[in-house]
Amino acid sequence: MTAALPDSLPLALTMGEPAGVGGDITLKAWAARHEAAVPPFVVLDDPDRLSALAARLGMAVPVREVASPGEAVDLFAQALPVLPVRLGNPVVAGAPDPANGAAVIASIDRAVALVQAGQAAAVVTNPIQKSSLYAAGFRHPGHTEYLAHLAGLTEEPIMMLAAADLRVVPVTIHVSVRDAVDLLTTDAIIHAGRITAAALVRDFGIERPRLAVAGLNPHAGEGGAMGREEIDVIAPAIAVLRADGIDVSGPRPPDTMFHAAARRGYDAALCMYHDQALIPVKTVDFDSGVNITLGLPFVRTSPDHGTALDIAGTGAANATSLIAALKTADGMARNRQKPATH
Repeated sequence: MTAALPDSLPLALTMGEPAGVGGDITLKAWAARHEAAVPPFVVLDDPDRLSALAARLGMAVPVREVASPGEAVDLFAQALPVLPVRLGNPVVAGAPDPANGAAVIASIDRAVALVQAGQAAAVVTNPIQKSSLYAAGFRHPGHTEYLAHLAGLTEEPIMMLAAADLRVVPVTIHVSVRDAVDLLTTDAIIHAGRITAAALVRDFGIERPRLAVAGLNPHAGEGGAMGREEIDVIAPAIAVLRADGIDVSGPRPPDTMFHAAARRGYDAALCMYHDQALIPVKTVDFDSGVNITLGLPFVRTSPDHGTALDIAGTGAANATSLIAALKTADGMARNRQKPATH
């Protein structure tokens, strides 16, 4: 059976934390659909709360409840299509309510199920407030781990941040710098490199991807004078990736690998810890960064920011990152539909 083409499928956009800016940027993304060439999406959300939010923000966004994603593509030009996920309590902007946590989780569950069933092209997630979900009984560290659980993965997915002409992948993520050094292993770098290289081919259409691997220490250790991680941990991983047939260079001095000329020499950078990856990508393009989960059997992207509770419901939120996430998901889904070439 031939899978449906992305042109006939909307993206599935989750609710995110209803007290955060997810609703604000969802409305703004739909309002910018023509000028920003936003691909059609269907929102898994409470249509009543989106209608009320649009009225409060003074936005002329007609919200229309739909019974299936198939209705969304044709409707998208005229109205914001919403597959209803009802909230437990009224929403107060900036004040997350654990009673609404079940709806937030249900929104994610349904979005993934739609993509797995071939009824949506990709999952795009609005930011969640993890503390609120934990209070509602959520047992996963965050979005990525929960999506891996829903996908039935046994290997950990990889996080990529993409903006403008830079893609970065942190090998260690949400841990202290001290712990990141201890957690950095040859196997972890190999895993990140393999997943990243495969995703660049399948999801980004790059036939022979080039990976640049950052060193951990200043000057990439300077031959061991400033640390041996480059020699003992990173270089052996690079050797394995090269043996796999991946075009990989490094370890590179981190302070000289992110300027414009250097970025032209690779398709993605493997970074050793969180800030080593996120500082350059947010410097290059703060507003348009996209969080991408690599290694899932479906496409998932997200805006590269949090719930911004302090500005929720005010109209001040910038939808640029969500729009970029929607367009990135659309492009990745289209690439996955292309027949493999060898």
